[in-house]
Amino acid sequence: MVNTLSLTSPTRWTDVVTYPDFWTSLAETLLPAYVNTCRWFAGKARQQTGFSVKMVHTLPLRDEGVAYLLILGVTYTEGAAESYLLPISFIADKTKSPFQRADIPEKGRIGDVTLGNQMGLLIDAIYDERFREALFSAIYNNETLTQSDGQLVFHRGLGLEEGDDMPASHVLPVDSSNSAMIFGDTYFLKLYRKLFQETNPEVDMVAFLTDESHFTNIPAFGGSISWQRAGSADVTIGMMQRMVPNDKDSWMQTGDYLNDFLYGVPNRLFAIREDVFDKVELLGRRTGELHCALYKPNADAAFAPETFTDEYRQFLIKRFEDLLERRYSLLIDNYTKLDAQAQRLAWVFMEAKEMIDTFIADFRTRPLESLRIRIHGDYHLGQVLATDNDFVIIDFEGEPESSISERKIKHSPLKDVAGMIRSYHYAVSAKLFNSSETEGIEPDHLQRVSDRWFFLIRDTFLDAYLDAFGTPHPLFKDNSEINFLLLIYLLEKAVYELGYEISYRPSWVKIPLKGIIDVVREIEKIRLSAGNVVPDVPMLQTGLLQPK
Repeated sequence: MVNTLSLTSPTRWTDVVTYPDFWTSLAETLLPAYVNTCRWFAGKARQQTGFSVKMVHTLPLRDEGVAYLLILGVTYTEGAAESYLLPISFIADKTKSPFQRADIPEKGRIGDVTLGNQMGLLIDAIYDERFREALFSAIYNNETLTQSDGQLVFHRGLGLEEGDDMPASHVLPVDSSNSAMIFGDTYFLKLYRKLFQETNPEVDMVAFLTDESHFTNIPAFGGSISWQRAGSADVTIGMMQRMVPNDKDSWMQTGDYLNDFLYGVPNRLFAIREDVFDKVELLGRRTGELHCALYKPNADAAFAPETFTDEYRQFLIKRFEDLLERRYSLLIDNYTKLDAQAQRLAWVFMEAKEMIDTFIADFRTRPLESLRIRIHGDYHLGQVLATDNDFVIIDFEGEPESSISERKIKHSPLKDVAGMIRSYHYAVSAKLFNSSETEGIEPDHLQRVSDRWFFLIRDTFLDAYLDAFGTPHPLFKDNSEINFLLLIYLLEKAVYELGYEISYRPSWVKIPLKGIIDVVREIEKIRLSAGNVVPDVPMLQTGLLQPK
């Protein structure tokens, strides 16, 4: 949508940094309408009460130009205020510059301005080639630019090679929660739009894996941009990585494998190609190698391994109990909307409440000697790129709904493993239950076929993962603790998934519910084998799963 508002100021573009009235006027006129059209702005659905320019960073450009990196503040009638990054540049009309208004896409045009008698267009600076050049050069040269409050620090990582000092650049034409620029088809610079008063966990993780552990199955860390002030936590503004040629992500690759499997199902043919197991084994091994790279006993406090403290257990239990309470309520409120198979699974899940509560209580007090480390945090098939003969792991920002501080909490690496196992379960379930080829096949039969594929793939992945560590390994005390902790994280993940499916995809509710029931079955096996059955806790009511 074209912004029909305009702004006039007697001050020239190169001087407005020192004129507060200009930034106040900008925040009151052009910015609200423009920002609300941007994909990266997360506050569209909230009632906004005002925009403000909290900080203006200056970035010199070639040809005596200048761009400003604004830190915008947005307030709402309810909830916490937010901060966003908006870099801006000015294109003067009727100049001889080869860079003209027509070169700017509509989504990059903030509005018309007149500055010091010079008319022109205010734009998102990512669409200004000079701005992109300045960012790349500053990272390449490890520059520090002093600002009115603190400094902009550009840090170069090992992934940015000597000699690559000024490649051609363009903006990646994909709308997302951040902005991306490509340099010479070799480097990828991400600007974080929503800002937090601490370093972004993705930058911490990628820098550590590249510069400290030399882990090669991620896009290598090329550098970062941060705003640093005395007495305040650093604010991450951007990160550069090497680009990775790839065919597709692993979710799409797994879907291709499942297509071959799917075609045999109507004919009661169960067939999995051998190279499917090879790929799953490789991904399991790469995941294990990732966690080995993150295990550094002599690392600083941000990455040093930690034990299962009472504080951590309480954090996880509270999160777990809150999730469970909300999911039980959602299921009760939406029970009649579920299909018959999902209703049976839901009933068994709710009947297993006491067993789940007992399992969580066991986690609170059970002696655990395994260790916790920084992990990926949002690990699934969509976070892994498939190259010609390998995998590259991407997107280390962590779980989207968690706070930045929570994303930096250390967990057992089995939390990542649980995420990938759940992703495989989703892949086969979604394919079999939502394909035209399987229409008319009895749902319980489809469930049995899905289970057979999933259990084979799960065990293949898990065996390869654990083989990457060797035994013994300090991260895992023994197989008993591995099994117990994996069940904790699998249950947490499936319960988390359940809320989304009830709210947005009721026809998929059976997928996380089946995952929950599978975990509860394993919990029951542990109770029986250990001989510690609590008399007042009923056994799993599997008879309810049978169709009437």
